Amino acid sequence: QVHLVESGGGLVQAGGSLRLSCDTSGSIFGINSMGWYRQAPGNQREVVAALSRNGITNYADSVKGRFTISRDNAKNTVYLQMNSLKPEDTAVYYCNVRTWSLNYWGQGTQVTVSS
Repeated sequence: QVHLVESGGGLVQAGGSLRLSCDTSGSIFGINSMGWYRQAPGNQREVVAALSRNGITNYADSVKGRFTISRDNAKNTVYLQMNSLKPEDTAVYYCNVRTWSLNYWGQGTQVTVSS
């Protein structure tokens, strides 16, 4: 079975940093992209950062320059480094892995940024 498990969320003051981790298990063939999504109350789920199989990164405009997505291939783990956090970043963050025909989701981890 394929499982994605996020960790690293929590409560942090504005201007602080958090590092989210997404541990993957099981066999996932033909990965096209990995990414982080978030959803806040009253908002639609949105893409925060994405990493293609070729190593190309894309970020939402709201997080450019502050967030960094990366992957440790040896550990099968994808990370989201979040710096200079703002209250607007408060949301549940989800890890996502996509193949040509399937996509996988983690259970989500809560990030709360206080003023």
